[in-house]
Amino acid sequence: MTQPGGPGPSAAGPEVIDEVGAEGNRILGAAAKATIEHVCRALVDDPDAVYVDVRESPGEVTLLVHAAPGDLGRLIGKRGRVIQAIRQVARVAGAAEGVEVVVDVAEEG
Repeated sequence: MTQPGGPGPSAAGPEVIDEVGAEGNRILGAAAKATIEHVCRALVDDPDAVYVDVRESPGEVTLLVHAAPGDLGRLIGKRGRVIQAIRQVARVAGAAEGVEVVVDVAEEG
């Protein structure tokens, strides 16, 4: 049993990932980026080749997922169902931060 004010679950809800940039400003979409990196690394054969670029524009954050060429099919899935699910997860993670998130897969050529 925990004492009031002691360690234990807080009534405020789950912990929110809050990254701070070099100038002390919050990085928009940090939770969404971390979530998408984690999910994509779990799906592919070469998780070390996965990285996510963040591009901010007014009103939204775009996450560009890069992976090894052989793993792009795994990220997209049959009829695009996997990438649709990844996009939905990103939208939910962004909504927790109050940010609209768009996910795209980079075509390496």
